[in-house]
Amino acid sequence: MIRFVWRRLVHDGRALFALAIIAMLVGAALAAPLIARHDPFAIELSNQLQRPSLAHWMGTDFQGRDVWARVVYGARVSLAVGFVSQAIALSIGVLLGLVAGYYGRWVDELVMRLADITLAFPTLLLLIAMAAAFEPSLATVYITIGVVGWAGMARLIRGQVLITRQLEFVQAARALGATDRRILAWHLLPNVIAPVVIAATLGVAGAIMAEAALSFLGLGVQPPTPSWGSMISSARDLIQLRTAPWTSVFPGLAIGAAVLGFNLLGDSLRDALDPRFLMESTPTGGDSKARK
Repeated sequence: MIRFVWRRLVHDGRALFALAIIAMLVGAALAAPLIARHDPFAIELSNQLQRPSLAHWMGTDFQGRDVWARVVYGARVSLAVGFVSQAIALSIGVLLGLVAGYYGRWVDELVMRLADITLAFPTLLLLIAMAAAFEPSLATVYITIGVVGWAGMARLIRGQVLITRQLEFVQAARALGATDRRILAWHLLPNVIAPVVIAATLGVAGAIMAEAALSFLGLGVQPPTPSWGSMISSARDLIQLRTAPWTSVFPGLAIGAAVLGFNLLGDSLRDALDPRFLMESTPTGGDSKARK
């Protein structure tokens, strides 16, 4: 199946474009010390608000710091938040969704009511409340976004498990004496993993936006650590917007590129993992019939 999915992605222009964007962002984040060219923390008031030039590719900010260097190092923060927070959301959401869908009854009721309570609050408002309750830091951002994002994942997994647990191979495993842990890990989880991958990919984009929003409000990554959201926040006054738009435009473009890349990849994965396509592409499906 993986081979057919990869073949579909390779022939999808959106997927290739998305993978190119993500690869550039990840590469820039990993190679930040090599390509930054300037210290992202160095304050040089004599160079403040310089226009983009050969010396400073994206200009400088109000404190004379190189915008290119801060955008590149900010990619490390945004991508780390996206991946780590989604790992937390997946760990909680997948576990609770599997348990709720498989056992049902009061377990399902308890988990779904907790999910309803979480989803009842506007996401950004809940993020702000949780971030404000603790000391702002990168670890707080990881945990806050991850904890807030578990509910949607749990509901998605629970719905898939409710369908899959009634299938014959699950009933056969139970009749042969397989334990609940084995059924959950070896029979249910592999068969509900496709929507998890799609939701996690789209969730990375949402996490990057959430981190930017929290940093913009001063509740995320704290200065002087470079963050795309805090860079836009520090350049939001009217004077800078008129005289030095590059201080906010380039971090905004970086956020837009990252969100676009992961959203396009998520859409492409959704098409590639479509069960109808997979059935037609398997050796026993439509392709084999066509070859005959």
